[in-house]
Amino acid sequence: MTKGQRIITRGAASLIATLMGLAGIAAAQTPTTGSIEEIIVTARKVQENQQETPIAITAFTGEALNDRQVFDTAKLTQVVPNLQFGTNAPLAGNNSSSQIFIRGIGQTDPTSTVDPGVGLYIDDVYIGTAVGGRMGLKDIASVQVLRGPQGTLFGRNTIGGAILLTTTEPGDQFGGTARLSGGSDSLIDAFVGLDLPISDTFKLRLSGGLRKQDGYVTRTDGTDLGDTNTYSFNAKLVWKATDKLTGRFVADYSNSDEHGSPLVFAAINEAATFPRVASADAGCPGVVFPSSGPVPMIQDDRCANDLQARGPFHNNGTAPLTSQLTNFGGSISFTYQGTDEITLKSISSYRGISWAGNRDADNTPLTILNTLYDVDGWQWTQELQFIYQTPKVTGVIGAFYFDQGSDDIATVELNPPPPGIQRDSDNNRVKNESIAVFTQWTFNVNDQLGLTFGGRWTQDRKASYPDQYDFATPNVKQVPLQWYRDTFSSVTPSASIKYRWSESAMTYLSYSEGFKGGGWNSHFNSVLTPAQQAALQEFKQEEAKTTELGFKLDLAGNTFRLNGAIFKSDYTNMQITYRGPCAPPVAPNPPVCGVAPFLTNAGKASINGAELEAIWAPHPDWRVEASLGYLDASLDKLNSPVDASGNPAVVLPPGLVVGNTLPFAPKYQGHFGIAYTAHTSSLQITPRLDLSYQDRTFFDVINTPEIAQLDSVTVLNASVVIAPSDGPWSVTLGINNATDEVYPIAGNSSLTTGSGYAEIAYARPREYFGLVSYKF
Repeated sequence: MTKGQRIITRGAASLIATLMGLAGIAAAQTPTTGSIEEIIVTARKVQENQQETPIAITAFTGEALNDRQVFDTAKLTQVVPNLQFGTNAPLAGNNSSSQIFIRGIGQTDPTSTVDPGVGLYIDDVYIGTAVGGRMGLKDIASVQVLRGPQGTLFGRNTIGGAILLTTTEPGDQFGGTARLSGGSDSLIDAFVGLDLPISDTFKLRLSGGLRKQDGYVTRTDGTDLGDTNTYSFNAKLVWKATDKLTGRFVADYSNSDEHGSPLVFAAINEAATFPRVASADAGCPGVVFPSSGPVPMIQDDRCANDLQARGPFHNNGTAPLTSQLTNFGGSISFTYQGTDEITLKSISSYRGISWAGNRDADNTPLTILNTLYDVDGWQWTQELQFIYQTPKVTGVIGAFYFDQGSDDIATVELNPPPPGIQRDSDNNRVKNESIAVFTQWTFNVNDQLGLTFGGRWTQDRKASYPDQYDFATPNVKQVPLQWYRDTFSSVTPSASIKYRWSESAMTYLSYSEGFKGGGWNSHFNSVLTPAQQAALQEFKQEEAKTTELGFKLDLAGNTFRLNGAIFKSDYTNMQITYRGPCAPPVAPNPPVCGVAPFLTNAGKASINGAELEAIWAPHPDWRVEASLGYLDASLDKLNSPVDASGNPAVVLPPGLVVGNTLPFAPKYQGHFGIAYTAHTSSLQITPRLDLSYQDRTFFDVINTPEIAQLDSVTVLNASVVIAPSDGPWSVTLGINNATDEVYPIAGNSSLTTGSGYAEIAYARPREYFGLVSYKF
């Protein structure tokens, strides 16, 4: 047990003992029992009790998220089993980028040519980009995390699962909420939500907020990285046109302008080409290029070696950095209740995104590898639903259309042999289109037995127009300049059977499939041969098939809830990122790989796991929550890209081998939360403790140890809420990462390539905050 874990254990025991004592006093005064509220979910496109739904779901209200100090999407990792909501995806160099994994399935590459592996939805609208996935949860009514492939009802890129965010509905009366908080690192967080009932048929809610906080990684020039500087506005108008027709009009806008991602130096390969070139160019003593010798291990900023490391919160880079995002969109949905049994729904949306991310990938004063992204994109979606619902039969029939475009300009700066810096331009235009039809039917045979069957046909059309060249020779294209197009399609069925043994116990067995379309690689940095282009430029679709056995129990007079599932997933043609192509090895040296990150299809992976979630409310003033996730996720088969003749076109990098653990797939992950409300004559005081545990975690499929979380991590968050027994205000005092654990949250490695770098990002250290909330 580490020192931090011992401190946590002692602190938890002390707090629990204190709360138990308070509970004894309260129980003596008020001999009543608590109860667990009913949670309504929309995982099957209709509203139903979570305990009746044969899917592994974790659902929270906005208030429950605030109680747990889950103020942005990244913090969901700490309270949802087998969910990893990674941020600071190094390739993008943008603080708002996301790497979302559920049960070991997701995607590490956040760029526009690659689709996410977990579907993110806001008010029923699919968000088709990984950058912008990290966001604040300021005006959220609920969050639902659906684990396992959701290929029937949600379809596009929900091969790992789906996360559904629902914003707050307008109120019937004038009023609202205002919140203001401050804390460590000059934190300022403000929010106002206002309900404006315009008439009996129109209700409007307007909200806006900002968050500013200094970064926690300091560069040599004093710039703070990992800072926060965002603001957002939201509007939702509900129009009750008739008793049967309701319209919803939603608009949002957010903007971020920050210094850059909190990446720091992790390691460097002193024998790799570009570190030696950059060191020779800078005048590192004893380095002459070309040379087969490594860069000497001396403390000199002219030398690219492991002594460039400055610790987890200091960066020795010098290249200009930025992290910018403008994200906006609007949706119009209409719901028509034709009869008590039939509902028609239309959801139309448009979204635009513009983002930039500049990154000094080597994190040294030398120019070994820098990337500069400038991306403008848009998407348009349309979904139609026909819903039939009776006590015996529920059916959903729907159609979905998705149209997406993006213009990407990526500049890669390298240091080749003298006399100067090489700049490659990785420009790319992306055009994606998807159509789907789906249906699902549930038959309640009797009060105990329910059967569900469904399926979806999806067709993705992907197109890429890469304009890749070296600035020194712009007319020499690294692949021929033209549109590259392909079509990917799949039928993804699902089925389940559930049986309710009593009012308090339900079990289910389900089968589901999901798929994610292929696409086109768009980063080359060198002219490809025809064989390399044929083998590397396109990657194929991936598929997952999952069998799940689960149960949902409400016990002890509805004061104890226990939900669980065990599952097995076959994951084929997994899309993995690696650096390539690799040159054949020359003994005794390993193969040297190209700088550019490529996606290829790994072959097959197997994922076995289990989940448990518990809630205990023994008294109205007590609340105890716990969850545990288990994963055994590894590569079973590895395919090497081949040419038209079936011969290996490239050599895969060292370390990419069968048996590797999948990225963002810790073996164990858990959460424990406890809260108690003590009452005085005029106030109620609620202390709360939340512990989250995460086992060793790799951030790439090669399992590079230099960028991995090699030790298990336990994080403690604590808070206390003070509020009147019946009043509009509350004050929250809290501390995140109370034991000041130092642990990585993302990483990127190019150690086996000519650039030879590795970079890593750590979580923010311990921080304090105070929050005042007022409802009016």
